This record gives sequence, structure tokens and C-alpha cells, in this order.
Amino acid sequence: MATPDSRRWLILGVICVAYLMGTLDVTVMNLALPSAQHALGFSNADRQWVVTAYALSLGSLLLFCGRLGDLIGRKVTFLTGLAGFAVASAVGGASVNFAMLVTARACQGAFAALMTPATLSLLATTFTDPKERGKAFGVFSAVAAGGAGLGLLLGGLLTSYLSWRWCLYVNLVFAAIAITGGTLLLGRQPQVPGKRLDVPGVVAASAAMFCLVYGFSNAATHSWGAPSTWSMLVAGAVLLCVFAFWQSRAAQPLLPPGVVLDRNRGGAYLTALIAGAGIFGLFLFVIYYMQTVLGYSAILSGVALLPMVVVTAAATNVGSIVLMPRVGPRPLVIAGMALNAAAMVWLTRIGVHSGYAETLLGPVMVTGAGMGMIYAAVLRTGTSGVAPANAGAASASISTGQQIGGAIGTALLNTIAATAATSYLASHPHSQPAAQLIRLAAVHSYTTVFWWCAAIFTVGAIICGVLLRSGPLPAPVTPQAATTPALRQTSGSSA
Repeated sequence: MATPDSRRWLILGVICVAYLMGTLDVTVMNLALPSAQHALGFSNADRQWVVTAYALSLGSLLLFCGRLGDLIGRKVTFLTGLAGFAVASAVGGASVNFAMLVTARACQGAFAALMTPATLSLLATTFTDPKERGKAFGVFSAVAAGGAGLGLLLGGLLTSYLSWRWCLYVNLVFAAIAITGGTLLLGRQPQVPGKRLDVPGVVAASAAMFCLVYGFSNAATHSWGAPSTWSMLVAGAVLLCVFAFWQSRAAQPLLPPGVVLDRNRGGAYLTALIAGAGIFGLFLFVIYYMQTVLGYSAILSGVALLPMVVVTAAATNVGSIVLMPRVGPRPLVIAGMALNAAAMVWLTRIGVHSGYAETLLGPVMVTGAGMGMIYAAVLRTGTSGVAPANAGAASASISTGQQIGGAIGTALLNTIAATAATSYLASHPHSQPAAQLIRLAAVHSYTTVFWWCAAIFTVGAIICGVLLRSGPLPAPVTPQAATTPALRQTSGSSA
């Protein structure tokens, strides 16, 4: 058994700061967009690209960058990703036009793809003792699950009291802390001897992810029938088939099939995708409801979601430290999905004049408990039993699932909401004053989305519950054992 690194808890702090920066940036710009649009003068049609450019580069490069970390060392990719993300954030904050901002956002996504898999794989390889690993994953899961909600609060504060530019400049503070800590605390990891990058796999995977994320994002802003939507989705599906075919035959595959074909790990990646698609309904449409129907400010909307962040942190720690070692991931995923489904049904009770305490507080807290359970299970299970040489690929698969799920949720739920609002207005002509009718139509569209989200989580509970194995996870592979030929051949291939 290897002697644990005496600085491992400080390393955990560095990892959490870095991951929090990336998680915050997904939502913090959503609240800054209106101010940025006013300052730089770009159109509503162009506005989506501030978000989409980040998602496209991140989703396209995750698998490649995860594998790159396995080959050249995670400290190198971690620090390079942090430094590049900081520079891109500074450029974005100083943007003088739309093109400069979108380019900076695309670069942020690329460097986030380099940094994000490295954080989770560093965590998985730093903590090998089962009890300590549970505690470490509990802390990390709380940061991962609560980061989006904190991003909304931070974005509202910075936009209201400073400037939208500080939603980007604030990343410099996080990056400086993480770079300093990473430089001082992380040991240099040797390159894996005899390993080469799977170039055809990189091209096929990156192109497939780009086409899928672009296609779903385009559907959210245009339509499913638009050629730019279905052609990209078809191309992405074909490229995924090509990628899967090649990975089964490549000498050194980008994503070793054994990493994904294990039931627990495959179930974890599918859980990340389904949860990413379903939780979008809460973050986007609850915020729309609070701001456009109830008249909440950006800051008040962020504060309203704080109970979810607190409950998420508590649930992830209970799930990782207490429940995972005893029952394994299957009950946690089923319970988390079920709680989220119940919360979404609860949210269908909203109205034009609903109060926060009576209508929103309960569902928000239940969702926090559900997502806490899911994150506690997914982040640990997705890297369980993987040899250190494949930890980056396994970590990237979790993030890729979240990105694709988010893109699917964006497109699907936006389309459902728009259709529901249009149908309501058509079936209730002149039944109310125009302003009131629009608000009623909006509430109807949101409740329709919440019913769909409940269905998504219910289906997820069934499918993932069947796929995941019962019982606790097997003991983690020690660094010495992982280097033996027998384990190196089998550690990523149990099915």
C-alpha cells in the first residue's frame, strides 16, 4: 500500500477551487449576458453564441484532453488549463466587440476541457484509502453540484454592483489560488512509457461532440426541422458510430472500451447525461419564472437558490461518506432521480402570484437533496476500478455526459416551452389583458416543462437503476497494483 501524500487535503482544496471556477463559469455568464449585450451592442440572434461557443469547444475537446492528461501528466494539463483559462477570462472581460468576447469564450471552453478531466483524475489518484476517498469525493461532489447555484448568485452580485466584465475577471482570483497551490503541492507525474495518442479517435470523437452540441444548441434557437440542426445531429451520430468502431480496433484507443463497458461506470456516465438534461429545467425555467413572472432581481434569484446549494452540500457528504461505502451507487442514483422527479411535479403548482416559501422553497431543497445523491454516486463511480493510466479518459467521460445532456435538455425543453406558450395564447385569445395573458402563457409553458423533467428523471431512475450493479463499489486499485501487467490488462475491462 502506498504511503498517502501528506499534503493530500491541501491538494483537494486546490482541485476544488479549480473545478469551482469552471463550474461557476457555466452559469455566471447567463446573468451577465443582458449587460454585455447592451455594452457591446450585439443582436439577440448573436447572444446565444456567448454561451454556445464555450459549450462547443468544451464538449468537443473533453475526451481528447482527458486522454492527453493520461499521456503527458495531469499536473501539466491541470496548470496549463488553469493558466489558459485565466488569460482567456482576462481577454473576455476586456472585450471591445462581440467577436472578441465570443473568441475568448471559445478559448475558455478549450482550456476548461484541459483542466476539468485533470481535476477529477487527480482526485481519484490522490486518495486511495476507501474512507478518505469517500470524504474527499463528498467535498468535491458538493462543490460540483453547488457550483452552478453559486454562479447564479455571484453573477447577480458582480453584474449589479460592479460590471458584467467582472463575471470574467473574477476567474483570475480563482486561477491565481489554484495555480499557486498546484505548482507547490502537486508532484510531477512521469509520462506513460510506450503510449501514443489515438489521432483518428481524437478526430472522430471531437468532430462527433462538436456536431452533437452544435445540433442540439441550434435546435434550441431555431427548430428541429432546420437543415443546420438535423444535418449536424445525423453527422454526429454517424461519427459516434465511426468512433465506436475504431475504438474496438485501435491499438491504443482514445477511450478504451473497457472503461465504458463496465456496468457501473457506464451507468454513471448515463446518469450524468440524464441528470444534465433534466436539471436544466430547474436552473433555466425557475430563474425565468422568478425574474419574468414574479419580478425578482438577479441577486434575489441567486439568493432564492441558496437553500439548494446548502442541501446539496449536505446530501453529497452524507451520500459519499455514509451511504456509498455501505450500499453503493445504485440506491443513491435511484433515490436522487426519484427526489428530482418529485420536486419537478411539486413545481407544477406555480402560479402568476405564487409566494416563494409556499411554492419554490420546498422543490428547490428537494432538488438539492436529489442532485447531491446523484453527484455523490456519479463522480466516484465514474472513475472506480480504472487504472491510473485511464483515469483521465474516465473523468472526461463524466464531463462529456454532462455536456451532451445539457445540450439535449436545452434544445428539448426550450422547444417544449415555446410550443406550450404558443398553444396557450392561441387557445385563450383576448381572455385576459395582454400583459396578464403573456404571464399566464409563460407559467403554462414552465409547468409543462416541469412535467417533462419529471418524466426524464423517472425514466432515468428506471434505466440507471437497472444498469448499475447492487452493492458497494470494489476497493480502489492501488498505485503498485495498477502497474502490474495483469492488473493493467484487466482493471479497465470488467463488464
